[in-house]
Amino acid sequence: MNWVDFLIVGILAVSVIVSLFRGFVREALSLLSWVAAFWVGLVFASRLAELLPGAITSAYLRLGVAFGILFILTLVLGALFNNFVARLVQRTGLSGTDRALGAFFGVFRGVAMVVVLILFAGMTALPQDAWWHHSLFLHYFQDLAIWVRGLLPAHLAQQISFA
Repeated sequence: MNWVDFLIVGILAVSVIVSLFRGFVREALSLLSWVAAFWVGLVFASRLAELLPGAITSAYLRLGVAFGILFILTLVLGALFNNFVARLVQRTGLSGTDRALGAFFGVFRGVAMVVVLILFAGMTALPQDAWWHHSLFLHYFQDLAIWVRGLLPAHLAQQISFA
């Protein structure tokens, strides 16, 4: 095992432990909140940008500020809803099941994080380094990254190489 194997194990372990303590409901609703915040920002930022004061002269800056406002507001509302639902789960006595399912969620999130890091590394010369080829775990995640690369738009996928 080399340093990248320890990094992979660390990412997976931290993700599982965090999800174990937070539980599936909190983790799933948190992920949903982030997706919703991004969607709300994309869909409604242009409308809000029109309402922002003329003190922001740049149209791009107004759009960015509008996106940021909507993104943060949606995350705050998602967090409030998340806390409400998490309390309901605790009161029902399902917290043990929720935590166990949370650990499984953590495994998948950890794998996704490692795959994303490998995709970014594929845009550099890192895959040619010796430590990359001597890793015990990296090639498993690289196979997943290659599969994900196939799902990306062509102009982005062609920037990622592991050869």
